[in-house]
Amino acid sequence: MSYWGKFIGGLAGFAMGGPVGALFGAALGHAADEGRFQAFSFFGDRVMPFDSARVAAMLGGRDQLFAVSVTVLAAKLAKCDGPVGRVEIDAFKRSFAIPPENVAEVGRLFDSARESTDGFESYATQLGQAFSDSRGILEQVLAGLYQIARADGALNGAEADFLGRVAFAFRLDEAAIRRASGGVAAPQQSAEDAYAVLGLRRSATGDEIRTRWKQLVREHHPDVLASQGASAARIKLASEKVARINAAYDAIKRERRL
Repeated sequence: MSYWGKFIGGLAGFAMGGPVGALFGAALGHAADEGRFQAFSFFGDRVMPFDSARVAAMLGGRDQLFAVSVTVLAAKLAKCDGPVGRVEIDAFKRSFAIPPENVAEVGRLFDSARESTDGFESYATQLGQAFSDSRGILEQVLAGLYQIARADGALNGAEADFLGRVAFAFRLDEAAIRRASGGVAAPQQSAEDAYAVLGLRRSATGDEIRTRWKQLVREHHPDVLASQGASAARIKLASEKVARINAAYDAIKRERRL
């Protein structure tokens, strides 16, 4: 699968661009193993705790949270059965289609995160929350993690426990987990289908796509319907509609790298 987006111009975005970027980059790489890192507050001398995946989201959005979380999860999963081997690294690269321009940055984060399995659940939880409206993407991530776990042989107990906890954090149903564990996760929405969901032509500009997406989300958001006294059934349908709209927008962003 591929959902790396702009990736803040690569994870180098954390380690370039002045003292702020350098601080974030060094801290993220140093503490990825623990699931948390620290950065200096610019309001004084004290050190403030930050969650690396959440900071990635703040700096660049879901694309960045996805990239950091998936890389850390893959590295820590590979560590479950001992030293990380080349077959597991290759499986990670195959499963998640890392853009060539990001390989070096991803590699540095992967190497830092694979020191231990500690802290992986915080990344899984935040990824699950960020993509709660795009279950298909979460299913694809879980399927990729299963491929990494099986790259060097059958699953062991530690790997099975790790994957079970990730699936729980993603809030995937049993059918999705079975598909992912069998390597047949549901396909992602195609760009052609995505334009149809948004009611747009492929020639639409980036601004037109963003405007249409926001309009549709406002129109169908379940919270709006709930405030209007809509029935539970109608709210459920609206939630499913918004999930399709968001998935369509994500598919177009991936294609156009918006």
